[in-house]
Amino acid sequence: MLELHPHDIAHGGEAVARKDGKAHFVAGALPGEVVTATITEDRGSWARAALVSVVEASDERRQPPCPHAATCGGCQWQFADEAAQRRWKRDTVASQLAHIGRIDNPIVHDTVAPSASLGYRNRMDFHVVDGRPALYRSRSHDLVPLDVCLLLVEPLRTVFDSLGDLTGVERFVLRGSDRTGDILMIVEGEVPASILDLGIPILHRQPGGLTAVAGEPALRDEVAGVRFEIPFDGFFQNNTDGAEALVALVADVLDLDGTETMLDAYGGVGLFGATVGRRAVRVLGIESSAPAAAFARRNLAGAGVDHRIITGSVTRDIEQLDEYWDVVVVDPPRKGLTERGVEAVTSTMPTRVAYVSCDPASFARDARTFEELGYRFVEATPVDMFPQTYHVEIVGRFDRIPFEDDDGGR
Repeated sequence: MLELHPHDIAHGGEAVARKDGKAHFVAGALPGEVVTATITEDRGSWARAALVSVVEASDERRQPPCPHAATCGGCQWQFADEAAQRRWKRDTVASQLAHIGRIDNPIVHDTVAPSASLGYRNRMDFHVVDGRPALYRSRSHDLVPLDVCLLLVEPLRTVFDSLGDLTGVERFVLRGSDRTGDILMIVEGEVPASILDLGIPILHRQPGGLTAVAGEPALRDEVAGVRFEIPFDGFFQNNTDGAEALVALVADVLDLDGTETMLDAYGGVGLFGATVGRRAVRVLGIESSAPAAAFARRNLAGAGVDHRIITGSVTRDIEQLDEYWDVVVVDPPRKGLTERGVEAVTSTMPTRVAYVSCDPASFARDARTFEELGYRFVEATPVDMFPQTYHVEIVGRFDRIPFEDDDGGR
């Protein structure tokens, strides 16, 4: 057993301590503490250790609000003060930009906290073990049965608290909106009577797709005054208040005056196209999921936005748009844009890019690529979309560096 003195939080949420010239990563510890731990993984230059005890606690340590916090992997930081969580997220973004992006003294604003720190998730995916909802233990394939989940928005928590014996169910999803009142449950495996008796729309997932077995399912949410229709099993931001914060930040970055054509890459169901795009003369969209693209067309039309949305890959199919865009918003998956993606979205030399990212490392890597292609990193704002976890959303701004006698890129 080792005595460790953590001094920082690493990307990934663990505390990091140095001992005998080696970095030790310890989940559940805080910077400034003295802890004891046992080595669980030794990779030579670094090791992972399991927390045994806290000898001297940080002032930022608190009693977790959830009884499952010590075992459930759904949250990693419930034991830490929320102001500290937000500071670590900001520091992680800045550190990744400096070390991976090689940007000197990057401007990274304080983390925005758009929602309550609990009761914010409009979607949760659960496994079932011994007839009870369950989530994975952190860094494990073991499932932890749950009596409560404090992350759910209130309507979904009410459903969760009403669940009876789930024997026969393999997995289930709770989705809904406290803004529209829509609630639904997607069930995989058997559908017991206890679920049918909940009085909410139920969909059964089978190899052929989803089938409604109770109620009349609908899934809508509202962001920035726009009503969104969402595929029952499609992607939408899991924190609606957070989505509204992202929209506001992207609008600030792009600063549209009504004359620009906006590219919405990885556009999903049109979150940015239908909100920020209301200030554009036209929105061009590209999305790899055909169902999401179809819903995006519907949502943008409902918002009164002139648009053209194609289904395809940003890196392979963007030329099919065959139009010029002045500004860009991108919201790629965790792996980021990659060099080919950055080249694709900047192919018409847009003046500004709003980059929405869920991973500080891939964001920093792509920031370097933007700078190599003639763009300047201006600033980034972390958004605490997922309090109690190490996950952070980022809205970054990149401006094209003008050439001499620049005519705007046309």
